[in-house]
Amino acid sequence: MELNAFFPYLVEHGVNFASALFIFVAGLWFSGKAYQWTVAALRRTPLIDATLQGFFGSLARYAVLAFTILAVLAKFGVQTTSLIAMLGAAGLAVGLALQGTLSNVAAGVMLLIFRPFRAGQYVEIGGVAGTVKELTLFTTELATSDNVQIIVPNASVWGQAVKNYSHHPTRRIDLIFGISYDDDIGAAMAAMRDVIAADNRVLAEPEPLIAVNALGQSSVDMLLRVWTCTADYWPVKFDLTRAVKERFDREGITIPYPTQTVHNPEGAHAARALKPGGTSRS
Repeated sequence: MELNAFFPYLVEHGVNFASALFIFVAGLWFSGKAYQWTVAALRRTPLIDATLQGFFGSLARYAVLAFTILAVLAKFGVQTTSLIAMLGAAGLAVGLALQGTLSNVAAGVMLLIFRPFRAGQYVEIGGVAGTVKELTLFTTELATSDNVQIIVPNASVWGQAVKNYSHHPTRRIDLIFGISYDDDIGAAMAAMRDVIAADNRVLAEPEPLIAVNALGQSSVDMLLRVWTCTADYWPVKFDLTRAVKERFDREGITIPYPTQTVHNPEGAHAARALKPGGTSRS
């Protein structure tokens, strides 16, 4: 090739190379800025989790990089239309192959946006209960009360009813105590009233309730209903159960064993009280 013919070729391709290099460098710079701008904008929205902020920031950065690469290839004469179609077909194939994983990502995004629960809260999801340890784009990690790790795919979490026991600041405690039919109901109510009055963790509002819940086969079932702070739910429940039992013992109020009437062939019968563990007394 003669020098006169090569010089215009060199100039043309040199300009294209310089333009492509400029577009590539500018695209890299702008992709980083797109990430920062997206994260900064999402941080001003309290409903968007930090994990989700980084996720959308990464999407913005990779979108800018994709357009930058296409622009660079166009400068070198590559037909980007066919390339985009090929990439679209490849993306569709990958999406179909990973539809389960992508559904977990979509569910993770929805969970991170709407926040039905947060780390540290005690929840029940599809019959599985535990404390939320971590929520990612793919899975939700729970820890049961005996510290067993449970990994739940986000698609299963989003498609199930979620019971969040830690969401509200207060919770209600319902306790049932059976007393003998021969005992004084008023005295039993007074004893339970004294017990809850002595526990400052029991809230005055809503007002505690003490009532006859049911007439059982061998006992009058008394209902004790109180409200307490969510963090005190289990300690108050355990302490009230013990305190009422001990107060009943001091007041002479009995918690009867279930009774069973046994008939013999001659027509005589005897009543037996069934003790816990299957033993009986006549």
